[in-house]
Amino acid sequence: MLTIHDCSHLLLAGGMLFLMISAVGCGSEKTLPYLDTSLSVDERVNDLVSRMTLEEKVSQMLNSSPAIERLDVPTYNWWNECLHGVARAGRATVFPQAIGLAAMWDSGHMNRVATAISDEARAKHHDFVKKGKRGIYQGLTFWTPNINIFRDPRWGRGMETYGEDPFLTGTMSVAFIKGIQGDDPKYLKAVATAKHYAVHSGPEWNRHTFDAVTDERDLRETYLPHFKMAIEEGGAFSVMGAYNRYLGEACCGSSLLLNDILRKEWGFDGYVVSDCGAIHDIFANHKVVETPEEAAALAVKSGCELNCGEVYEHLVEAVKQGHISEDEIDIAVKRLFEARFKLGMFDPDDMVDYANIPYSVIDCDEHRSLALETAHKSIVLLKNDDGLLPLKKDAGTIAVIGPNANDVEVLLGNYNGIPTEPITPLAGITHKVSGQSEVIHAFGCEWAENLPNFGVVPAEVLFHEEDGELKPGLKGDYFKNAKFEGEPAFTQVDPEINFNWWEGAPGEDFNDDNFSIRWKGVIVPKVSGTYSLGAYGSSGFSLFVDGEPLVRYQNPHEPRAAYETVEFEAGKRYELQIDYYELFGIANIDLLWSLGGRDYRSEALAAAKKADTVIMVMGLSPRLEGEEMKVKVDGFRGGDRIRLDLPDIQQKLMKDIVALGKPTVLVMLNGSAVAINWASENIPAIVEAWYPGQAAGTAIADVLFGDYNPAGRLPVTFYKSPDQLPPFEEYAMKGSTYRYFEGEPLYPFGYGLSYTTFSYGNLVMPEKVTAGENAEIKADVTNSGAVAGEEVVQLYISDREADVPVPIRSLKGFQRISLAPGETKTVTFTLDAEDMSLIDASYKRVVDPGVFEIAVGGKQPGFKGHADAETTSVVSGSFEVTGDVFSVE
Repeated sequence: MLTIHDCSHLLLAGGMLFLMISAVGCGSEKTLPYLDTSLSVDERVNDLVSRMTLEEKVSQMLNSSPAIERLDVPTYNWWNECLHGVARAGRATVFPQAIGLAAMWDSGHMNRVATAISDEARAKHHDFVKKGKRGIYQGLTFWTPNINIFRDPRWGRGMETYGEDPFLTGTMSVAFIKGIQGDDPKYLKAVATAKHYAVHSGPEWNRHTFDAVTDERDLRETYLPHFKMAIEEGGAFSVMGAYNRYLGEACCGSSLLLNDILRKEWGFDGYVVSDCGAIHDIFANHKVVETPEEAAALAVKSGCELNCGEVYEHLVEAVKQGHISEDEIDIAVKRLFEARFKLGMFDPDDMVDYANIPYSVIDCDEHRSLALETAHKSIVLLKNDDGLLPLKKDAGTIAVIGPNANDVEVLLGNYNGIPTEPITPLAGITHKVSGQSEVIHAFGCEWAENLPNFGVVPAEVLFHEEDGELKPGLKGDYFKNAKFEGEPAFTQVDPEINFNWWEGAPGEDFNDDNFSIRWKGVIVPKVSGTYSLGAYGSSGFSLFVDGEPLVRYQNPHEPRAAYETVEFEAGKRYELQIDYYELFGIANIDLLWSLGGRDYRSEALAAAKKADTVIMVMGLSPRLEGEEMKVKVDGFRGGDRIRLDLPDIQQKLMKDIVALGKPTVLVMLNGSAVAINWASENIPAIVEAWYPGQAAGTAIADVLFGDYNPAGRLPVTFYKSPDQLPPFEEYAMKGSTYRYFEGEPLYPFGYGLSYTTFSYGNLVMPEKVTAGENAEIKADVTNSGAVAGEEVVQLYISDREADVPVPIRSLKGFQRISLAPGETKTVTFTLDAEDMSLIDASYKRVVDPGVFEIAVGGKQPGFKGHADAETTSVVSGSFEVTGDVFSVE
């Protein structure tokens, strides 16, 4: 503790230790400048950093920053996630995955979602601090949103983005960032981090070595506009650098990206964080330099202040070797502490309104309602021949079939929190028609060949030995430490292993981040066969069968299933031991199994034959697509997809069910575009629901049975085949996304149907516009159908006389509006100079005189498929830009 004249006084506020120092004697107290709230943030930061040693400064540039006790700087972990709800920190409201949020095409609603997320983030953070917890996923600096362009549907992480269009992505990200960071003039509510900057969208498997190559035009037309919007309009206070190289430079060590463009062009004044391990890649994988000292120095000098990883530990030696100066390190450290001061971390709670958001806000009724409303808005109706939808609630017997019908994991996507009461599609449908129709369920098939359908091992096969006899349940020894040491605090028999203690523990006097349980007993299967046996949980577990280890798992980030196959004989005893330990965050453990060889197909066909209507709930799973491959399945690689269609086992089941001739609806849950070509031709009604969050089942049922009229739109193109696409590794945009794709898609970007119809007319625009001036566009939209509904009005612009390559068309405006039957509204858009600009032959952004075509409607113009099912129209016209070439820079 730093003292002057031994007259120090400690003040505790907001979980921070404040030090009052007497500068002269005990009769005159003076606050150290960095704790003086009357000073500016710059003055306070400069004072604090000036008091640190080089070693202390460097320690603060790691994502896990240790305490500096002598300055009363507490430990802080910068790593946090809130992609579609506060993630990996236990109980939270879980909204639809990011791709579903984009499908709303509603920036105002996006802001409401982000505001709810940041409310829960603040409440959680302050509760953690009160408990003395300052670890990973407990801070206020969130590595969200992911605003990379989803240029290729094979990218496993595309589900985390807002789609393939820079304008839609930028608009939605601005709304999200503002909701996360708040509107207080002095304090940030939380920090939003726009990632992964830049030119990054897979493949995942070689991201640590890959060099993305584009020309300046693609960089400026596709890969940068939304980041520019996030900084200039959204005010994002943080940016995360990508793993890959761009034009030979590692993105986290690129002065072009981080200094020239981000800071000098766009005026970014926050801090940059590396993706995790990306600084290590600079020397170890990209081999841009030879040593960790050189890599750390290069990254900091290029503008990356924070290292997710440990390479920045070498900065002290890098200074000694002359690769970087301490003054350059000072700049970086000051930027990091500016964020912490702006978050109010060195001020009393009563000065920071956000610090007083109550813990009760987490998963509150208002947020649950918002999650349902958001799921409603995200659902896209792709097909509805002959008005099959909405279904009648008294439709007789309804068969709900498919691997996604009753699975909670598939609702949540990735980078998710844990909802208290998730509602699966089966549950939602069953509740919706309760008392009016009978619902029968069949799993139907696995997600993909050899991907098990897990369930909790039932109590009827679990036993322990007592007095020489088998008694029901497993005997559990509960320890007050995570190492199974000493005598257990208590022992009890648990009928089955299916526990979620959330942020708590099994005993009132247990440390909720330091306990363990060892269950022992026997498992006596009733059916012989090959079983997939394992567990799902966090922080870690081991599973033993007959004394031999079967699976081990430990991960501080998220719970996950780990399993292996075993051969069991009916009626035979097998010794079972489960070792579970909790080190951090949420505490949960499930003992899982799946019997291979079960005839799911016959069960599904039998259910469908009994039914009057069949609802097939199919698609993908976060186990099949994502940041990393969680299972080994044909058609997927490293979290990315190799094929665009559904796994064969799902396609075969669909064809078998449809062949029965029953009215059939297909509901898709997935995070990326799927080539459902056969289904599009043969199934009359198709609904795209993405990974729809905790309220999934209610929202889907509301759409299927007409209590909600869908209005979502596709934020990505649904292609028919990967043969329509350039190679996945090709970052040049020719042939990718609706802006450059010249083929016929299965469903185009911006597409979506309704239970009503909309007509457009009275398009008004100027005949001529002087280069550099704005153009106002108006159109009337009428609900020409019989029911109320929402319409997503989209404006596209095409430059018809450009003498350099330009997009076929580009989205430049959208509004989601609500219309009663017969109601008409006038929608107005304003195009500015940048909207009419192009990248010229010298790679400068200019407005070049010529003819511009405008299309306004509820969809993208030019799509010729599914004309008999269209529910919206498009009006188009053109105007001329006159005068001299106008520079937008």
